[in-house]
Amino acid sequence: MYAPRIAATLLLSTALMAAGCGHPLARAAEDPTVTFDFGGLQRQYLIHYPANHPSGPLPAVLVFHGGGGNAQTMTGIGFDKLADADGFIAVYPNGYQKSWNDGRGDDTNASAANIDDVGFVGAVIDRIIGGDNVDPTRVYATGISNGGMFTEDLGCRLSGKLAAIAPVAGPLPQADQSACTPSHPMPVLEIHGTSDPIVPYDGGVVRVTSGHHGPGSSPVLSVDATQQFWRQQDGCTAATTTPQPQRTDDGTTVTLTSSDCSGGAQVQLYSIAGGGHTWPDGPQYLPQALVGKVSHQFDATDVIWQFMSRFRN
Repeated sequence: MYAPRIAATLLLSTALMAAGCGHPLARAAEDPTVTFDFGGLQRQYLIHYPANHPSGPLPAVLVFHGGGGNAQTMTGIGFDKLADADGFIAVYPNGYQKSWNDGRGDDTNASAANIDDVGFVGAVIDRIIGGDNVDPTRVYATGISNGGMFTEDLGCRLSGKLAAIAPVAGPLPQADQSACTPSHPMPVLEIHGTSDPIVPYDGGVVRVTSGHHGPGSSPVLSVDATQQFWRQQDGCTAATTTPQPQRTDDGTTVTLTSSDCSGGAQVQLYSIAGGGHTWPDGPQYLPQALVGKVSHQFDATDVIWQFMSRFRN
């Protein structure tokens, strides 16, 4: 009797996490919502221009919400503030029925409807390069949960337009593995908590999905297998693992595993022992029993930008 209620609660928790760990920041009045037709649908993205616009072409970071989330609430994880400080454009696309086609079939609304999200993102990138003075060699992608898995798929299928990716709580779906053929060694930074109750660190089916509103049926690789996959794809050296300094006593610890790869790329993993389905340094937006712990050992937004910004396509 209680199973549907529990599943609904977990779905809500996933949506809130994907929506930016809680309360979104107010957007500047000049930040537009762009709507255009793609694939017979009206698709949208939000765009934030840096407050002090540097001269010349700018980098751009695409930030993907998770299943049940939306673009507006992803603005609450700090990329706007960082864009103002470091001079890049932050772009927040909206998924189809609050989801992305990450290759997992009926596990997401967008996948079940066979939405061409890769094509949509490619069109967004073309628009911001053509109309917003974005540097085509410095376009990056990050996202969480369903948005993180979609980010992995983009690294496979849209590598010609992306310089680096940074999935959070989103390993590579098994269904995407065989067709993953990036055109260049893809720099990858992955962040995942070992105690994630929704997207299992050790792989398997996702426990709450937008398609089933409960456990999925299409598994994801484990975090370690995802890392090994990208290291093989990128021609990397052996990985080294380093414990990270403790910033606070919050019940989590972090290790950084890093490999140097062909063409100057890197593959890295921030593994958060005790961490949940959460954005590091975000708030504990729902009880730990539902989503696990938030780690405050590092700021994921800053770490992601510092990693990605080192690479050009």
